[in-house]
Amino acid sequence: MTIKISKYTSTPVYIHGCGFHSALGITDRDIHSRLQQGKSPDMLPVSGWLNNGADTVVGKVTAELPAVPDRLKRHNTFNNRLALSALAQIEAPIERAIAKYGRDRVAVIVGTSTSGIADGETALATQIDSGALPEDYHYRVQEVGNIGEFVADYFAIEGPVYTLSTACSSSGRVFLSARRLLKAGIVDAVVVGGSDSLCRLTLNGFNGLDALSDRLCNPFSENRKGINIGEAAAFMLLSLAPEDSGAPEDIPAIALLGAGDSSDAHHISAPHPEGKGAEEAMRKALNDAGLSPECIGYINAHGTATPLNDEMEAKAIHRVFGEQTPVSSTKPLTGHTLGAASAVEAAICWHVLRYQLELPAQVNDGHIAESLAPVKLVEPGTQLSKPTILSNSFAFGGNNISLIFGYAHD
Repeated sequence: MTIKISKYTSTPVYIHGCGFHSALGITDRDIHSRLQQGKSPDMLPVSGWLNNGADTVVGKVTAELPAVPDRLKRHNTFNNRLALSALAQIEAPIERAIAKYGRDRVAVIVGTSTSGIADGETALATQIDSGALPEDYHYRVQEVGNIGEFVADYFAIEGPVYTLSTACSSSGRVFLSARRLLKAGIVDAVVVGGSDSLCRLTLNGFNGLDALSDRLCNPFSENRKGINIGEAAAFMLLSLAPEDSGAPEDIPAIALLGAGDSSDAHHISAPHPEGKGAEEAMRKALNDAGLSPECIGYINAHGTATPLNDEMEAKAIHRVFGEQTPVSSTKPLTGHTLGAASAVEAAICWHVLRYQLELPAQVNDGHIAESLAPVKLVEPGTQLSKPTILSNSFAFGGNNISLIFGYAHD
């Protein structure tokens, strides 16, 4: 197969492997099958999670998680075990990078929003019942930075280590930070990604905002009612070196081609109604990559299925791309994985490029809201005609990120 690669002007940041675990599954076979079928059996209805007694749907990981090594038992949380299930998939390229560059020349930059809160909830319940916290519990596992420390300690990485927490754009911003470190020559490789796990605090928080749906989320539909929350982990290894990309001979190396961010600060929890910050992030990503809107073959939308997000995102996409670029939200297949969402959707983009999959069709009830600006929602069987993908993630406070992935050229 001959692949036509878009010409861009930025320096590509090469992706040396991708580890991914979500409600789409953990194996390539499950991930690809569920993406193509537009259905994930691990998007599950649950009861008893919400304080008001309402039901909801969550995206669960159901595969068995690996154990944290005894030497790192201080990091033993569900969220870190979830992270390890994805990291284990790219352990070989990470170890190669360490051997090649040295432990002090590899960095870890990851994103999360919940960290070990679920373990804190369990510990608190024990304290309420017994009067004491579990002996092996320490509050540090709830700290946002724990996930970054765990990844670095697991691989004995000695370069810069930090964790970003900007709500739902957290693990998208890690790509920007990683690229800065690489281009500044501070490090030679960076482990990036995110991990977020289900907890009652988050579910009840979104329910308190009237943003949680009691059924499978319905992006871009007239009948959309809100989000489903999911849990997931996704990690990649980045460098400026094209070698060891892991791509087969007939598939060019996959890279981050461009990134754009903005912070419109319109409202603490609501997006700007006209999508000004979203538009700015997308235009900055295109400009950063040196690409025109016509070069983008697919947009993975933030697409939360809340009334305000889908309204503003459709407006912003329409102003930048018109009606010709295929668009879909994959959140009905994973749930909204919060701080891990950007990395999760970057992983989906990587799988589409790496395995030349059909584009993820838009899952909803088919009743597209007439009030939305017209965008071209992906229909089943659609192929990626231009192998360059833009992925959006928008967060509380108007913290927005757009990433562009594609095949690298010489």
